[in-house]
Amino acid sequence: MDPAEHQDPATAASTAPASPAPPPASTSASASADGTVRAAGCVLWRRSPRSPGLEICLVHRPKYDDWSHPKGKLERGEDPLAGALREVAEETGYAAAPGAELPTVRYLSDGRPKEVRYWAAAATTGAFAPSDEVDRILWLAPDEARARLTRPLDRPLVDALLAALPPGTGPCP
Repeated sequence: MDPAEHQDPATAASTAPASPAPPPASTSASASADGTVRAAGCVLWRRSPRSPGLEICLVHRPKYDDWSHPKGKLERGEDPLAGALREVAEETGYAAAPGAELPTVRYLSDGRPKEVRYWAAAATTGAFAPSDEVDRILWLAPDEARARLTRPLDRPLVDALLAALPPGTGPCP
């Protein structure tokens, strides 16, 4: 097992800030009136317990056999930030303190446009428990997290997180 791996017991897209309105009540739980699937997530981070600097949490989804930031579809009428924090808790087991909004990622998923809003979020309390949706998490240094992410569109979010953190919270002491 990779020492950075913890199961805690102890296609063309743009990234640009966006502020879409919540989906109208007449649409499905995760799609807007224009058919765009709405989702939200966080680039979850913590101070490294092993070395100076910080670590970023990535989730492994066995259904897709990929590594990504915790995220998921919004429920009908759900505030995007509330949905992002809910998804972090569901997928990682951690509560999180939200920070700056990060770039929105847009891409096609099963032929439909998908838009994922992201926030920086500091892990607070919690512990990971594997599930059918997420079977593993990793806490990695930023460079390692960027390299491990399966989808290239997720990688710039690591840099956006580092740029958004207050001075003194970056990867270098």
